[in-house]
Amino acid sequence: MKKLCTFFAILIIAATHSFAQKNKYTIIDAKATAETKALYDNLNKLSKKYILFGHQHATEYGHGWYGDANRSDVKSITGSHPAVIGVDFSGLSGRPDSSIAKEKAALQKNIAATYNRGGVTTVSWHFNNPVSEPVFYFKDSGTAAAVKNIIPGGSHHQKYKAILSTIADVAKSTTGNDGKLVPMIFRPYHEFDGYWFWWGKPYCSVQEFKTLWQFTVSYLRDSLQVHNFIYAFSPDNTFGTAAEYLERYPGNDFVDMVGVDNYNDFGRYGKYNLDSGILKLKIVSDFAKKAGKLAAFTETGLESIPNRTWWTEILLKSLQAEKLRLAYVLVWRNDATSATHYYAPFPGQVSEVDFIKFYNDRYTLFEKDLKNIYLLKK
Repeated sequence: MKKLCTFFAILIIAATHSFAQKNKYTIIDAKATAETKALYDNLNKLSKKYILFGHQHATEYGHGWYGDANRSDVKSITGSHPAVIGVDFSGLSGRPDSSIAKEKAALQKNIAATYNRGGVTTVSWHFNNPVSEPVFYFKDSGTAAAVKNIIPGGSHHQKYKAILSTIADVAKSTTGNDGKLVPMIFRPYHEFDGYWFWWGKPYCSVQEFKTLWQFTVSYLRDSLQVHNFIYAFSPDNTFGTAAEYLERYPGNDFVDMVGVDNYNDFGRYGKYNLDSGILKLKIVSDFAKKAGKLAAFTETGLESIPNRTWWTEILLKSLQAEKLRLAYVLVWRNDATSATHYYAPFPGQVSEVDFIKFYNDRYTLFEKDLKNIYLLKK
């Protein structure tokens, strides 16, 4: 009987090992730097029990201030910066060379500082239209043809390659105090299922979008030899099924992380549909587990945070409502000059006390909680 039990135990172990091998979490860049591979692996491990908290432009500026050293509104309340800090490559094209050089230097300083403290950088790209006027929002004057014209064979393809070279230059020359290239979660063409950006769903076909994504990743990784990017795919929240979510998915060979941007279900304009929001997070998380990808709640938040208990009663409970595996959740920026455009609290803001409860919950991780996230742990 003991031998029979042992035999079945071996079968179970073998089957489990086989399933794990088929669903192994592996970064799509075989030449990724050791630090990038370690970040990918550690985010995967941490997501089993925790979630990293992120804030866009957290250390660049905040509510009523700009450019202060080692400051963030989150740190002013909790004593710690967010674990994930969002920056943007928007200033790397569509501007004079002198402005691009200044933006590059500022980005590198910010990204390196986050790395040196042990935090994580995620990069969005509000990409100015390279075909028509330099804005990232959709406008009628020729915007609809932009994607078609920058993919291979398009009239502006060479211009697009030059823009990608600028991005590659930033990636390949941003190093920490240890001399290592800084890993970044690169999240291009976000909210592509919406209508507000020139790369949105109404303005390019499914195949054109997939071609754009695949070329972008291949050119950065294989031609320009960028090996410190983790590539994140994040539509807005217009989907309700896995099939709808994956309509423009470019394939497992071109994506490391899947996510979703969702403000609408979490209190925007005073409207809450938490069941819908949780369902969408579950679709993302379930697909990630199946495909062997990381998952994240790539953007959310409640502007001005008028709900005093939004952090624990809305966000935290939603994140914990299902067996989700999400590497991080990121809320949007705190404008330096606007009295109302902010998504993280600051001293005196009505949700401050609740945010401290959110910070102290064992499930949430902030920068001070991260330990050697760029070292591979056995």
